[in-house]
Amino acid sequence: ETDLVYAGQELVRLDATDARIALADAEQQLARTVRQTRTVFDNRDQLAAVVGQRRADLDRALADYDRRKDVVATGAVSSEELGHARDALSAARDALRAADKNLAASAALAGRSGVADHPDVQAAATEVERAWLALQRTSVRAPVTGYVARRSVQLGERIAPGAPLMAIVPPERLRVDANFKEVQLKHMRIGQPASLTADLYGGRVEFHGRVEGLGLGTGAAFALLPAQNATGNWIKVVQRVPVRIALDRRELAAHPLRIGLSTRVAVDVRDDSGAQLAQRPRPEPVLTTRAYDIDRREIATRIAQIIRENTPESSAQSSLR
Repeated sequence: ETDLVYAGQELVRLDATDARIALADAEQQLARTVRQTRTVFDNRDQLAAVVGQRRADLDRALADYDRRKDVVATGAVSSEELGHARDALSAARDALRAADKNLAASAALAGRSGVADHPDVQAAATEVERAWLALQRTSVRAPVTGYVARRSVQLGERIAPGAPLMAIVPPERLRVDANFKEVQLKHMRIGQPASLTADLYGGRVEFHGRVEGLGLGTGAAFALLPAQNATGNWIKVVQRVPVRIALDRRELAAHPLRIGLSTRVAVDVRDDSGAQLAQRPRPEPVLTTRAYDIDRREIATRIAQIIRENTPESSAQSSLR
């Protein structure tokens, strides 16, 4: 605890054995899928050759039938031979029709793209990328630059998903929640200047800021066990409403505050022309981080290599025709 950490710095490394095994399984599944898909393309090419052969058979049968039909009147060819030629022509047409259907079905499975772009291969490649990302995420990194305020994880501990490991506080982004009495909020508005002192530094250090927002509920309303006043048998207590104060970052850098400190806050309410509630959404998020952005070029190269190693040159060429 109390260590300074930078955004993107590795904080905890989880045991990656299971993630590595899952990645290896996904890579093997991708290789199997590529080979299975490759057979679909090979079968399509074979059926295309069969269609060509059946079309040639039909041409020969048609030519043979035409020759016999032309000379049947002279008696050189019997009617029985002409009937056989007609049957052969009909059989050749049926064979070509069946071959065309088989080719159409195979072409539908193969699609118009190549092996690498086939949906089954793409789905398997996505699983490889997902497993690779899970492996990368066994390294837990700091989302922001700040100080470790509370560490709950210990070496060798089993961690459940969603379990808090530590808290990182960016000191320059601290806000003050001042709990004002409800009777003090009549003229309080967003944007009004505020000043405060903290017991940590005493009255010699004064912080300046502005009202960032007024809470929409009292502290008691959001308590774990809120007060039950429906019976009417209760004692009236003046409620307090949290008012968020944004402080000057330069002053915070010079005199860092801590979470949970006691402060005395004063708000200048003379100009009450502002709004009590925000009138429009924030134009951009309060905090963003790129610490979890991962360069995926490495896994993209690995996926392409697996596909290439399991796709023979002949299949790759035939899929591009």
